[in-house]
Amino acid sequence: MKILDATPFLTIVSYHYVRPIRDSKYALIKGLEMTDFEGQIEYIMRHYNVVSMEHVVASIRGEEQLPQMALLLAFDDGFSDHYLHVFPHLVEHGIPAAFYPSVSPTVERKMLDVHKIHFILACETNKMALVDSLNEHIEQARESFDLEPIYVYEKDYKKPNRFDSGEVIYIKRMLQHALPDVLRTEITDNMFGKFVTNDQGAFADELYLNKEQLKIMIAEGMHVGGHGVHHEWLNHCDKSHQESIVRDCRSFLDSIGASSKFMTFCYPYGAYNDDTKAIIARDGFDLAMTTEVGITDLTLHDSYMLPRLDTNDLPNSCEAETVGWTRNLM
Repeated sequence: MKILDATPFLTIVSYHYVRPIRDSKYALIKGLEMTDFEGQIEYIMRHYNVVSMEHVVASIRGEEQLPQMALLLAFDDGFSDHYLHVFPHLVEHGIPAAFYPSVSPTVERKMLDVHKIHFILACETNKMALVDSLNEHIEQARESFDLEPIYVYEKDYKKPNRFDSGEVIYIKRMLQHALPDVLRTEITDNMFGKFVTNDQGAFADELYLNKEQLKIMIAEGMHVGGHGVHHEWLNHCDKSHQESIVRDCRSFLDSIGASSKFMTFCYPYGAYNDDTKAIIARDGFDLAMTTEVGITDLTLHDSYMLPRLDTNDLPNSCEAETVGWTRNLM
């Protein structure tokens, strides 16, 4: 690692599900096949200098400099995938990384709505059938909750992005934040029971890593940061609620022995506002990561608004031709 060839640029790559997918029960889950992850790590090791979160924070503080082609690995949501599949591979190759579990599933072993939605989508290939089921629930609840007509919601939310169709985005947004809280939970639980399983407890225990596993990862040099309590859209929470969430995140990080010298936050859904930034800064967090797509320039970017790439933005083989995100930094 050539510190003398310093640079302000940092590539942060984000991951969620990383597992042997093709032969699994949930072969349609939108994740990274384990063999593709291994190939991507080979690509990264060939072209980049992988740095630790502690190195990044020290660079932001002006205590150190990042090497050229600096890259940080970040794993969101606290899946058991990260302990069972990712962690051993990283340790084997001496690679540091940052992990961002939400508090509730890790401690209480309860399914988060965001992940219920993922597995609902993974268990039904006909996405229009899911839209029809969702809209049927909305129609039944219209008068009780004073809801808008279906066409209004579809106009606002049925918009594809670079990863998902309009139907998938519509299902996600309606069940993530567009509908009233109580109704969202009721519909999500109903659809999860119909399309996935009625045993949420057993499913959660299998899906999420636990505190003891996180302690082992920390002891091996991995960084663990804050990622909400229930994976909330923080920009939809008032200031006092956000303060409570961040306070609970700090208590959780203290309980697993995460470093209090290097504290970081990853916004669930990439959602935040000025209150969020002020709260996490006041509570001692050094930086926060968004879902904005891009390369971080530590001389220009707000430390509480760092952009990231998605795993899909980099190749899954060391033999692959270098992509633009890589070439532009060489």
